[in-house]
Amino acid sequence: MAEVVYHRPDWFTARVINPLLKGVHRLGIGVAGSQTLAVRGRKSGEIRTNPVNPFELEGRTYLLAPRGTTQWVRNLRASGEGELRSGRATRRFRAIEVPDSEKLPLLRIYMEKWSWEVKGFLGIDADAPDQELRRIAPDHPAFELSFES
Repeated sequence: MAEVVYHRPDWFTARVINPLLKGVHRLGIGVAGSQTLAVRGRKSGEIRTNPVNPFELEGRTYLLAPRGTTQWVRNLRASGEGELRSGRATRRFRAIEVPDSEKLPLLRIYMEKWSWEVKGFLGIDADAPDQELRRIAPDHPAFELSFES
């Protein structure tokens, strides 16, 4: 069985940065397009929230997990649905996991937009060659989101 990659947030990120981001999201302010993901916990059944960086590619919206198989990834896999929240806006969605073979353009655009924030977790630079992106693809789950009307 392959090793599951998960870069757990440090104390400062978990106790200061993430709560601060969720607070500004409640005001309708995103940092570089960030929003709050709300998804039902797979064990507790309670709604869990986490700041995420949704992005669009060719008219479709995606989430990518730069920290690997995080708790929100595990919860989203189990529930298959969630919400993106920003201010009073809440968008419900269904999520379909993207196969590793289709992640190259997702990783490329993610790195172009947020390498300043996440390159330490991905272990590559924004201008990394395609072969490097393909190498790390299995370690970074991605989901295509389909929004409810």
